[in-house]
Amino acid sequence: MAQSVLVLLATPLVVLNVWAISVIFGYFRSILVTVLIAGLLAFLLSYPMGRLETLGLKRGYAATLVLVLALVGFSGLAIIVLPFVIDQGQQLVVRLPDWFDSGKTQLMVLDGKLAEWGWPINLDGLITQTSDRLKREIQSIAGEALNLTINVAVFTANKLLDVVLTVVLTFYLLQHGEEVWQGVIGLLPTRLQQPFSETLRQSFRNYFLGQFIVASCFGTALTIIFGLLNVPFGSLFGLTVGLLALVPFGGTVGVIIVTLLVALRDIKIAIPMLISALIVQQLVENGIAPRVLGSVTGLNPFWVFIAILSGARVGGLLGVIVAVPAAVILKEALVALRNAPYLGSATETIDGGSGAGAAQTKAAALP
Repeated sequence: MAQSVLVLLATPLVVLNVWAISVIFGYFRSILVTVLIAGLLAFLLSYPMGRLETLGLKRGYAATLVLVLALVGFSGLAIIVLPFVIDQGQQLVVRLPDWFDSGKTQLMVLDGKLAEWGWPINLDGLITQTSDRLKREIQSIAGEALNLTINVAVFTANKLLDVVLTVVLTFYLLQHGEEVWQGVIGLLPTRLQQPFSETLRQSFRNYFLGQFIVASCFGTALTIIFGLLNVPFGSLFGLTVGLLALVPFGGTVGVIIVTLLVALRDIKIAIPMLISALIVQQLVENGIAPRVLGSVTGLNPFWVFIAILSGARVGGLLGVIVAVPAAVILKEALVALRNAPYLGSATETIDGGSGAGAAQTKAAALP
């Protein structure tokens, strides 16, 4: 009973704190984004840096080497991939009108087949109503996606100072992150410091590492398979699905989108493409993901979905990235609160109900 009352009392406070965090985040957005990105980069790079330290390299040299290698690798990947994505995206946008015409023709053929078979289904109205609207919507989505890719490059160039500050802050956190972290953890009650620190580290490490490995395997496999099936823009579609797979449920959404696009051009290619994508997805989710992720979240998929939506509402793309591990931390905090010793004592006292029960509780507390 006491635990239920405590949860009911704590829920409005949690909602109020989330709202306050969203307001504060909106006001200090640029600063907090820089700090969060630097913190995440430093957190992820701290593991290879730790390996270098175990080999005898000093912390400062290890931090410098890891950061330089990360910058070189990221820059090289951007130089190779970004022009390809922009070029393929532009070609896709140009060809979309022809694909829509092809999709409309395929629907008309299907409508004729249904009429021959005597099925009481007429697709004429559906074709007329949805063709133009769907054409405008998908062209708009494709254009926005292409503009987003270009805007990222322009944003990076225009926000060079923010990029430099992020790199400098990441380097500082690689060297002195442990002291900063201990200062933050020190604000918590003593008995919660170690469990909270371990839960946070394990959740973030396993989640990001696991999602990266799963998304890489999924995207690479689909890129190869789409190439073998001669899927138009197969490399672009495989890369897109792999990037979306970095977020829970993103891979499924990506597969649906690219399958619908290819189906407009040729349904005979879209069907084996969809079957192959589903097989690969099942192999990754049931074969690789459990070995890599394990029980990293321990969350029901429903709560994972709610966490992603909440993260997107509070912090946009960055909120989506940290939503799931943040939800894991919140869950662990609630479990720790529920199992806290003082709650058990309070429950026993309430269950006693009488003066004798209270006296027994006090007597048990005496030396």
